[in-house]
Amino acid sequence: MARGTVVIEADRCKGCELCSAICPQDVLVMSSDHFNARGYRPVELVDPDGKCTGCALCALLCPDVVLTVYRYDPKRAASG
Repeated sequence: MARGTVVIEADRCKGCELCSAICPQDVLVMSSDHFNARGYRPVELVDPDGKCTGCALCALLCPDVVLTVYRYDPKRAASG
């Protein structure tokens, strides 16, 4: 199964929660303990078990284009 990760430009996030609502793996959550430079609570990637599949639904839905998704296939990486 493919795996992925999300890089977040937290200072540009306006905290709309669209990405966290659409994430099928529930690895994106809104920050509860800090604000970004714009005064919003940004989204954070919380994925200790590596559940992110790199589906990129979050990045497609983000109105401010603050998410970059990287996807890789562990099987392909091991054989290459």
